[in-house]
Amino acid sequence: MQTRRYPTTMYLSAAEMIRLVQRKGLSACIAGVADRIEREFLRWNAFDKVARVACHSDLGVIELMPIADAARFAFKYVNGHPGNHRHGLPTVMAFGVLADVDTGAPRLLSELTLTTAIRTAAMSALAARRLARPGSLRMALIGNGAQSEFQALAFRDLVGIRELALFDTDAAASAKLAANLRGRGLEVHLCVGTAEAARGADIVTTATADKTRAAILTPPMIEPGMHINAIGGDCPGKTELHQGVLEGASVFVEFEPQSRIEGEIQQMPADFPVTEIWQVLAGHRPGRVDASQVTVFDSVGFALEDFAALAFMADTAAELGLGEIIELVPQATDPKDLFGLLQEKRQPRAHQRCAAGSEPASLTVVDLRPRPVDRSLETGIAAGAPGLLADDQRRPR
Repeated sequence: MQTRRYPTTMYLSAAEMIRLVQRKGLSACIAGVADRIEREFLRWNAFDKVARVACHSDLGVIELMPIADAARFAFKYVNGHPGNHRHGLPTVMAFGVLADVDTGAPRLLSELTLTTAIRTAAMSALAARRLARPGSLRMALIGNGAQSEFQALAFRDLVGIRELALFDTDAAASAKLAANLRGRGLEVHLCVGTAEAARGADIVTTATADKTRAAILTPPMIEPGMHINAIGGDCPGKTELHQGVLEGASVFVEFEPQSRIEGEIQQMPADFPVTEIWQVLAGHRPGRVDASQVTVFDSVGFALEDFAALAFMADTAAELGLGEIIELVPQATDPKDLFGLLQEKRQPRAHQRCAAGSEPASLTVVDLRPRPVDRSLETGIAAGAPGLLADDQRRPR
């Protein structure tokens, strides 16, 4: 008789993800996700890739980001609503799934709001290691919302940045960022405008949230040898760079069909030349070729990065004994008789902890986004992570 195997799903809530990062360390998580992203990008042709599916409204966007290789399928649900702070909600909320390709069984359900901030910073630093000038020390950070601390620490740890020039149209956001970075090995300067922040910078990161065609960086602000890490423009009708900046630079993207729709290059002709970053990582195409070259990483966020981040977090949760086993799929004695489940009298199952020896816990409301419940956690995660429970979740990806 054939043994029936019911699918089990590991669930990583926002609270469990916070515990995971606290125990692993934010710097270790960023570095680990960066390594995993590079490993998966080197398998570029093994993946079934599509541009994300988006539903736009006047107030924001909701997106689904799917991708699969021969063994695993992943997707991310993510929104971007810049006005959400008026309702006490984050601008960005996300969750994701890893599933078996052979059966379709969901194996992991995870929060991705915190994880997206980590993977976006990891991807930015990974690209900058190939595109910025060696020995880059000063970065301008334009847009100081929820993503900014993660960007600052990723560039400190993976690129070697030691000096930050900050600007945001909301001075309180810059003050928040400066306070969170105090004592973390970075010299921080508050600036009164984008031009002042960009002056003398080796790298300029733009991470703004407004859903509008903007020209935050203009050609007069660009200096020879700069690397621009443009991560705020990530949907149709939303840009951060003046067209002239792109015309004077070598431009690199994640997945060209998606970037043509959503990235900075949406404002350029269809034949405007770009290079997909996987080709640089694999050694097929050059990145930076000389010290005076201006490079742009036109990053909109791509599903393969989330695939890598989900895989890293699943492995880390297993290593640390975190997460819960949940019954996401009904378990029928006869899989062809789904209706029969409604005729049974069943006791609700307790959700089991993944950690060996721990007690089962009943769960009625899932926790897929971080909430500022314990103010003591807002000051840091482990030895390096500021602001992970802050209300200012302003960076759509």
